[in-house]
Parts: sequence; C-alpha cells; structure tokens
Amino acid sequence: MTNAAVIGLGWWGQKIVADLADSEHVRVVMGVDVLESARARVTQRGIRLATSFEDALADEAVEAVVLCTPHRRHAEQIVAAAAAGKHVFCEKPLTTNGAEARAAIAAVQAAGVQLGIGHERRFEPAVVRLREMCGDGQLGTPLVFEGNFSQDKFLDLPGDNWRLSATEAPVGPLSATGIHLVDLAIAIFGRPVEVWARLGTHATAFANGDTLTVTMGFAHGRTALITAVLTTPFAGRVTLLGSKAWVEIRDRNHPEHPRGWDVVTVRRGSEPETAFFPPHPSVRENIEAFARAAAGGAPYPVSHDEMLANVDAFEAISRSARTGLVERVG
Repeated sequence: MTNAAVIGLGWWGQKIVADLADSEHVRVVMGVDVLESARARVTQRGIRLATSFEDALADEAVEAVVLCTPHRRHAEQIVAAAAAGKHVFCEKPLTTNGAEARAAIAAVQAAGVQLGIGHERRFEPAVVRLREMCGDGQLGTPLVFEGNFSQDKFLDLPGDNWRLSATEAPVGPLSATGIHLVDLAIAIFGRPVEVWARLGTHATAFANGDTLTVTMGFAHGRTALITAVLTTPFAGRVTLLGSKAWVEIRDRNHPEHPRGWDVVTVRRGSEPETAFFPPHPSVRENIEAFARAAAGGAPYPVSHDEMLANVDAFEAISRSARTGLVERVG
C-alpha cells in the first residue's frame, strides 16, 4: 500500500480521492489545496488536509504525490517531489514543453523515484484489446488512427478558471481532452515527426479556444487525425484502420463516470462484429499501476520516451495552432 497526497482538490482531484477510496494499492492520506472550499469537499473522506505542496513533501508518511495542479506548475513540482524522495503521479499534460519535460524526467531518474502520467485511456479494456490486435497482426498493418474526444463540461466554469486561460492551459481543447488521443496514437504508431493544427473559438468566449483539429504525421507515412471540441455534448470515439481490418471504439459516457464501450470490428470478407465492454475504473487502475511500479512490481506501462514524445507533440501542436503551419516535432 502506497500512501499518497493528492495535490489540488478541484474537479479531477476530488474524483481521484473518491476513486482511490477502496483501492488495495493506494491510500490517500493527505489532500492539499489553497482554497478552503476545495478542502471542505473532501473532509468526509477522513484524510489530513493541508494548504501547501511543501506540507506534503515534508510529511514522512507521504510516499507519493498525485499532481492535479495547473499545467505550468507540473515541472517544478515534479522536480521538488523527486528531490524529497517522493514518487510522482502527474495529471496530463506532463508539461507544456519538451525542455521542462526533460528536466522533470531527469530529476525522477536521478532520485530513483517512479513517475506516472494521467493517461487513463490506455487502461480502458477496449483500448487494451485494440492494442493487442495491432500487436498480433489481426488488423494487418495499422495505417490511420482517428479520434474524437469532445465534451461540454467546461461551459459551467467561471470565465476566470485556469482551465480556460490561454496562459495556464494553452490550446484548451488539447490539454483538456485531445492530449489523450495524442497519447493513444503514440502508443500505436510511436513518436510523431510533424503536426498540423487548427484552433478556433467559434461558440464560446474561451481565451484558449473551443475547437481543435490536428493531423499528426508519423514515420513511414502513417497518420493520426484528432478532433477535440469543448462546446459539444460528450463524444468519445477511436478508430484504427488497418490493411486487413478496422476497429471503432465508442464511449458511452465521459471517463468521469464510465458506462462502458461499444466496439465494432470489420475484417475483410466478414460481417461486422459488435461487442460491449462494461464500465471499468481505468483512472484508478492507472494510479494503481504507478503505485505497484513504485513498490518494485511490474514496470509502469507508459515509458519515459513516450511521455517525452507526448510533450514534444503538445509543444509542436501549440506552435502549429499559432502559426497555421506544419511544425516538426522536436
């Protein structure tokens, strides 16, 4: 059992505290937030509460920190946690630029602590099955990845919320949802080499945009097409087109409250196959995989190289959204 402190008790921090309440691998022993109103929302959980990140780092009972903080804080907090000997699970994005990501990863490597990342979609059973099919040749050669992860939850946020800030959360649809699809494309195709993005603000006053489309180019001419919109009702879809078959996964609900996944598989010369994957606590499973790795168990399934590829893609997409040009992934 790994004792953890959740840093940031907003919407997602509260979900993580709730999801880990019955975990057999992670025990939340502290919650940290500067806002009394945020701390008050988890008082019923019976955990110690604090107002500063440093309180968690100084607490010998805390073995790991779970960062649910604004993106720009991630790098410095990862470095500080590593220096204090704490394992670090960081919500996505790891950082917003490659230089910071490299510094953060160097710090955890030097300290010998575990780093985890909030890409829970890798742990969804339908996605696990899709990756297995890619690996064992059932789809033939994977050719094109298509993904749409959209939601309208941010319409209820006040205009000064950090998630709507062009400074705190640049390219809002990317950092909110699209980055998960970037991660899945990397998990299948490897490191991207170039991107082209279009960001617009068409139906809101969000300072960091509400509509994003991205084309990602990979080695050998493979491509990912990604859409993320912050003003449409929830839509979650991943399709992989292969030389022998294709698979489409559709989410029934936002991962905050999963209701399962509908999967269609079409193989050459065969009728479509349909399957339903029931709800699964993928957010909890991700953090538990991190905790098991921190305790010396199975290696964490997202490598440092994949984390770096994701951040480098994030940085290139952000540049492309500003310039309108095809940008190389550094």
